[in-house]
Amino acid sequence: MKNVYTVTQVNSYIRNMFTQDFMLNALYVKGEISNCKYHSSGHIYFTLKDRGGTIACVMFAGNRAKLRFRLEEGMQVIVSGTVDVYERDGKYQLYAKEITADGAGDLYVRFEQLKRELEEMGMFAPEYKQPIPKYIRTLGVVTAPTGAAVQDIINITRRRNPYVQVILYPAIVQGEQAAQSIVNGIRMLEKMGVDVMIVGRGGGSMEDLWAFNEREVAQAVFDCSVPVISAVGHETDTTMIDYVSDLRAPTPSAAAELAVYDVRECLHRLNELSEALSRRMRTQLEWKRMKLSGYEAHMKSTSPMRRIMDQRNRTVAMEERMMSAMEKCLTGNKHRSQLYAQRLRGVSPLEKFGQGFSYVSDKNDCAVTDVHAVTVGDNVKIHVKNGILKAEVTELEYLEREKAFGEVKEER
Repeated sequence: MKNVYTVTQVNSYIRNMFTQDFMLNALYVKGEISNCKYHSSGHIYFTLKDRGGTIACVMFAGNRAKLRFRLEEGMQVIVSGTVDVYERDGKYQLYAKEITADGAGDLYVRFEQLKRELEEMGMFAPEYKQPIPKYIRTLGVVTAPTGAAVQDIINITRRRNPYVQVILYPAIVQGEQAAQSIVNGIRMLEKMGVDVMIVGRGGGSMEDLWAFNEREVAQAVFDCSVPVISAVGHETDTTMIDYVSDLRAPTPSAAAELAVYDVRECLHRLNELSEALSRRMRTQLEWKRMKLSGYEAHMKSTSPMRRIMDQRNRTVAMEERMMSAMEKCLTGNKHRSQLYAQRLRGVSPLEKFGQGFSYVSDKNDCAVTDVHAVTVGDNVKIHVKNGILKAEVTELEYLEREKAFGEVKEER
C-alpha cells in the first residue's frame, strides 16, 4: 500500500532538508529591492530580484537594529541570512540578518535620472501647479476598470457628494502598453472638460508602478489644462507624476476625499449661514421696527392734526385757567361788595329812618340843617321812613349855644 502524507508532514520534511543544507544556513544574496514594506510590528518585508527571478525576504525587528539605512525601491543590496521554509504557507523565503548597500538598481537609476531632467526643465516648479477647485460637478478618473482603487474612488465620491458625476477612463496601468493608455486617458478626459482628474492605481512593486514614471506620462500630466491629482500606490510609494501633478494624494481613497467636497459639510455650513442670516434679519427687522415706531411717534407729534390738537388742548387749558381766575376774581369782588354793602348800610340815611330818624327839606327840596335857614311861616317837608310830611314853620327855637352865638352877632 502506498504511503500517504499530510501537507504538514511534507512541509516539515522540506524544512528539515533546508535546515540540513549548510549553504542555505549562511549565504549572501545580491539583488534589487522591490515591493518593500515596513510593518507596524517592526519587521521588514521585501522582494529581492534580478533579471532571472525573485525571492521573498523578511528581516525581523530584532535584526533591524543593525540596518544603517532605509530600504528603498530599486536599491541594489547584498543580503546575508538563511533560506528556510514557512511551514504554514509552504513557501520558502530568505530570512535576512544583515543588509548592506551595493549601489542602485537599474530602475532606480533611471528614475533618479529622469527626475533630475524634469526638475531642470521646471516641471516640478510650484508656480505651474493649478489649484484644485473646491466644488466640482464632474470627476475624471484614469485607472484600471477593475480593482480596489476605482471602487474606493467611486464609493467615497458617492458618500461625500452623490451629485458629482464620475467619468472613468479604463486605462491599462501595468505593462508595455500602460504608458500610452494612461496618456490617452488624460487627453480624452481633458477634452471632455472634467473639473478635476485623478490619475493612479493601487499599490505594487516598482516594476508594477513603472508606467507612471515614464516621460510621456509625466509630460501629459504637466501639459493637462485640468487640475490633476496623482494617486499611485500606497503612501510610501513615489512616482514621477507625484512631482509633476498639481496635488499628490497618498492613496486613491485620499485622492477622492481631496477632490470631492463633502456635501454634508456644505449643507451644515449652509444651515449655519441660514441661521446666522435669519438672526441678522430678525435683529435688523426689530431695529427697523423700533426706528419706524420712533418716526411714527415723531410724525404724530409734528403732524398738523397733532398741532391743532395741542393748540386746542392749550386753548381749553387757558380757558379753564381764565374761567377759574374769573370765578376767583368775581368771588373776591362779591365778598368785597358784600363788605362794602354792609358798610354802606351802616351809614345809609334810610337805615337811620328805620331807627326813628328823619330829615327836613325846604320848598326847593334842599335839606334844612340849620334853624336859620327857615323863617316862621315857611312850608317845609319832613321825610320819614315811609313817606313825607308837609308842615308850616310856626316857631323857631334856638339852642342855648345858638342863642349866645346869635347875641354876639347882633352886638357886632
